[in-house]
Amino acid sequence: MDLIHKFTPEIEKILNQNPFDLKGSLNEICEFLRSNIFHFDWVGFYFNNNKKSRLELKSFSGAPTEHKKIPFGKGVCGQVAVSNKKLIVPNVELEKNYLSCNISVKSEIVIPILLNEENIGQIDVDSNSVNPFTENDIKLLEHVCDKIALKIKTLKYGLD
Repeated sequence: MDLIHKFTPEIEKILNQNPFDLKGSLNEICEFLRSNIFHFDWVGFYFNNNKKSRLELKSFSGAPTEHKKIPFGKGVCGQVAVSNKKLIVPNVELEKNYLSCNISVKSEIVIPILLNEENIGQIDVDSNSVNPFTENDIKLLEHVCDKIALKIKTLKYGLD
């Protein structure tokens, strides 16, 4: 069974149980993903602050990080904020623009959250293993980002 089919019911339940509490839903999704996928050691959501040209951490599960605000272009997350494309780093030691959040982290994946084709934020996943991320992981994270974009659109515009 692929991860989308396995985890979509729980992700949708989390997003729908408190329809107006986006931050609470994001916190629960972070914890759910980190607890259920063994190589997801840190999961967080950053959102764009375009006025200050930076990302701001809104929710996470895992070890605390000092990187709560990241300038656009800096680190893996900052690169995704500029490129609007997912970025998978199989081995962070080989990434020149890597911001170290934790010495145990060996790899990272960042998927943008697109709302009406605009990058509004991203999900960031760190792993303490080298090259653990699969195509299944990528599809699940893209699906989660799509669901979150829809929730934000619904909150913003009152649309279903």
